[in-house]
Formats: sequence, C-alpha cells, structure tokens
Amino acid sequence: MLARTFYTLILLLLAPVLLISLYKKRPNKPRFGSRWKEHFGLTPKLTTTKRPIWIHAVSVGESILASSIIKELKRQSPELPILVTTTTSTGAEQIAKLGDLVEHRYMPIDFSFAIRRFLKVVQPKSLIIIETELWPNTLHHVAKQGIDISVINARLSEKSCRNYAKVQYLFNSINHSVTHWLCQSNVDALRFVRLGVNPKQIDVTGSIKFDIKIDDSVEQQSKALKELFGFQRPIWIAASTHKGEDEQVLEAHKKVLLQHPNALLILVPRHPERFDSVFELCHSQNLHTIRRTSKQPIENQTQVYLADTMGEMLTLLKASNVCFMGGSLIGHKVGGHNVLEPAALNIPTITGPSFFNFKEITESLIEKDGIWVCQDSNQLAEQINELFTTPQKSEQLARNAYHLVEQNRGALSQTINLLQK
Repeated sequence: MLARTFYTLILLLLAPVLLISLYKKRPNKPRFGSRWKEHFGLTPKLTTTKRPIWIHAVSVGESILASSIIKELKRQSPELPILVTTTTSTGAEQIAKLGDLVEHRYMPIDFSFAIRRFLKVVQPKSLIIIETELWPNTLHHVAKQGIDISVINARLSEKSCRNYAKVQYLFNSINHSVTHWLCQSNVDALRFVRLGVNPKQIDVTGSIKFDIKIDDSVEQQSKALKELFGFQRPIWIAASTHKGEDEQVLEAHKKVLLQHPNALLILVPRHPERFDSVFELCHSQNLHTIRRTSKQPIENQTQVYLADTMGEMLTLLKASNVCFMGGSLIGHKVGGHNVLEPAALNIPTITGPSFFNFKEITESLIEKDGIWVCQDSNQLAEQINELFTTPQKSEQLARNAYHLVEQNRGALSQTINLLQK
C-alpha cells in the first residue's frame, strides 16, 4: 500500500508532462477530440450487456499483435464481446481497422479514481495485457474485483529486470495482482522468477510475433507497387526509422546510388507526426522524393519513396529487395523493432547494433546467419550493395531467417489455449 501511495504521488507530479506529450498536436497524428475524457475514467457505456474480455494494447505495435489474438478468439467464439483499450490515438486508429469485432476505449490514466470509474462502467470478466504494460493501480483495482489478469507475450529485458528490482516493493504489488504470466522465452521467465513471481504462474509460449499471417492482399498490393516502381530497380526499405536515424539512412542511400544509380529507397518513419519533417530532410539532401499519399507517378529519377501512411508495412516490405530495420542506429535510445516481419516475408534483413528490444530473437537470427548487423551508415551502404550484387547471398540470408520463423510458429494457438483454460 505504501509503495503504491508513493508511486501515485510521483505519477501526480509527472501527469502534466505525460498529458502534454499525449495531447500535443502533431502533423498526421490522429486527434483525441472529445474522447480525451476517457483518460480520466469518463468512459461511455459499451453496446454489449455481457461482461467483455478486456484487452489492453498501448500503441500501434501492441495493437497489431492484439489484432491477431482478437481474430482468433472471435473465430472460435463469434459472440464473445471484446473491449480493447489503447493509450495512444495511433493505437486506436489501428484497432479501428477491426471494425465490429471489438469496441474501443482509451485507457484511463493510472489513478485510482479513474480506474474505478472505468471498471464500474465496463465490468470486464478478465483482463489481457499485451507484453509488459504494468500499471500498479490498475492491476490492484482489477484484482480487487476478483478479475483474472493475464500478461501475454511477456518480455523482460535484463535492464528492466534490474530497474524493477530497485522498486521491489512496488513490483510485489504488481506480482500479487497478476494471475498468469505467458512469457516469450525461458530467459524472460527466469527474470520474472528472480523478481519473485511464482514459477507455477508462468508459462513459456514463445513469441506471438512469429505467428505472422500474410494475407493474399499483401502479395497483390506489393506486386502492384513493384510494377509502379519498375521491376528492374534495386529497392531497399528503411523501416520504422527514428529522428537522428533518417540522416544516416539517407547518407547510406547516397553511397548506394554511386554503385546502383537506379536504386530506390522506401523510407518509413516510425511516427506519423514526422512525415513532413522527413520529407523536408530528403529534399534538403537533394534527393528526388515522392510521398506515397501524393499519388504522383514514380519516375526514373525518383530516389526516395516516402511512405507517409500507417498500417502498410507488410506491403512495403514485400515490395523491397532488402530491409534495414530502424530504431537500431541511434545508440541505446530505442532498441530496434520487429525483424520478424521481413523474415516472414523472405526479405533479407539488416539491423543496426542496438537491438536490445529484440535481443533473443535477433541473436537467434545472427546464430542462423539470418540477419546482418551494421555498425554505421557506411557499413549499411556496403551491405546493401553486397546484397544487391550477390543474389545468392541475399537469397540465403532471407531463407535462413524464414526457416527460423517457421520453426517457431505456434505461440498464438498455445496462448489462446492457455487463456481459455
């Protein structure tokens, strides 16, 4: 109780900063509008009279993961009511693509008054948390009402484990509330045990990220996109890039153009509010750039194709010959993004040296020679050129990664089975 009280006081001090960041108007970022009240527990009633399963997914990445779980749950039980909460408006935009399969509400800020209001309206019968979004007050009040809480696809880096250990009393409060931990790996499970989680409450399912389903539409749309680009052009994609990384990617592309003058870079910034500034950056680097939303024709002199849309990553990846996964060339700020998507699409992949968010997966790929690691923009350019000019290396790299994905599928069905139990 004392630990949560201290935590709540800190949250109270930080709340203005968090809210300013959340509500700040940014280009291409969906707005909350009048729905901002939901963050304070003023939640509209659900259309269903049945108690729903509540799934919490913070933002876009977790929402995409939640979508695969939701589709499988609804396939097995079409009448099952499901409520999804997200914290961000971009996450909400992703969930909206599920249409009538679910209802969406914004997650209340982790104040007791807001959580109690929310629970009074929603009355969920269980809570499923995607990965490790652990809010102490939320977990306490949900558990207090006798509602089962499952954390699925749970992961815990060594750094996060040490940080939780520094506030062990607070983690104990979290631990006492969670019913079931479904971990991505044995390493993650052991770290939770180190923090005091009962091993009997833990199951290792593997990562749901391996269970990537590629719709037929992805193949069709990517083929149309390649036709638009020109089938004979060497194309590489820089996926989910961050501020400070775009400059390095463009520098690498200039070196690639020296060896492959007709090469095309598909540049996909991670956050939509950066689309405009990245477009301006490309022009400042004297690179002929076309935005996807402009619908302009791709010309021979087009050097950069700026993907300023959301939810099209698989299509863009499939239209590429080589992938560089962003969030990995800017020190230890981000820790990389999901390298399994290009692997599942048979696209040879390169990452920067900072991939701690996907450490186990990336190291498994390195061990199987299923991914290359570049240290800087110079090496990135060298590796892109090598993969362009030696198709056998490119094919082998992609094949090794694809086999690893295939060998590790099954986490989704195992997770669903455990949740149903």
